[in-house]
Amino acid sequence: MSASTSEPASGRWIERFSISGKRAVVTGASKGIGTEICSVFADAGADIVAVGRDAPGLAEVIGGIEAAGRRGLAVEADMATVEGPREAAAKALEFFGSVDILVNCAGVALIDPLLEASVEDWDRTMAINLRAPFLLGQALAPGMIAQGAGKIINVSSQAGVIALDDHAAYSASKGGLNALTKAMMVEWAKHNVQVNAICPTVIMTPMGRQVWGDPAKGQPMLDKTPLGRFGEPVEVADLALYLASPASDLMNGAIVMLEGGYTSI
Repeated sequence: MSASTSEPASGRWIERFSISGKRAVVTGASKGIGTEICSVFADAGADIVAVGRDAPGLAEVIGGIEAAGRRGLAVEADMATVEGPREAAAKALEFFGSVDILVNCAGVALIDPLLEASVEDWDRTMAINLRAPFLLGQALAPGMIAQGAGKIINVSSQAGVIALDDHAAYSASKGGLNALTKAMMVEWAKHNVQVNAICPTVIMTPMGRQVWGDPAKGQPMLDKTPLGRFGEPVEVADLALYLASPASDLMNGAIVMLEGGYTSI
């Protein structure tokens, strides 16, 4: 037996967590969590199609991907439309040929008490948070099925599992995304496509700091969180990397809580 084949599996952990040479599509890439996922994925060896609406933000993301020695393509697309996700998928397939990893990270939170929520905000929330992942999965999964492997990671929320004041549309959309995750898994697992969802707490992106950094807003939430703090974008990105890598091949249909214990008590 050669040295390489006799090496203990524990000695090959870098290989198991690597996505070197993989082709990824990341939506919501021009800011916040999506930007951090692109950075971590590029560091781990992936080529990336970064999808978003902010052209300068996308240009900066692509610069970081290329600085890591990987290929990147910026795609401006509006996830609130039917055409946006389909056009983004088409451009990714034109660039890559096929896709190994899809991260549905684009999202919107339009917060209002349920009795005051507008139909327009409800429909926009559902379009971006739930319909866009459906359309992207529908467009990109056939290539994953054809090649016999793929990873789909849906960035959901703890609000898709538990209720929060003033989050009716957001919670409904993320609860639907969790259900969609399981439906995708049921249909595509037999083709070696793993589909999982990440459910974070408040993540301290610039927008997160603006909304939740005020103690009057954030402290009541922190008081219910056993860990006593909110999350950072890299913590979501690191979990996404695990779910994109061979190390997570047995995980399928999981709704992974990343919220400091909030939903455990």
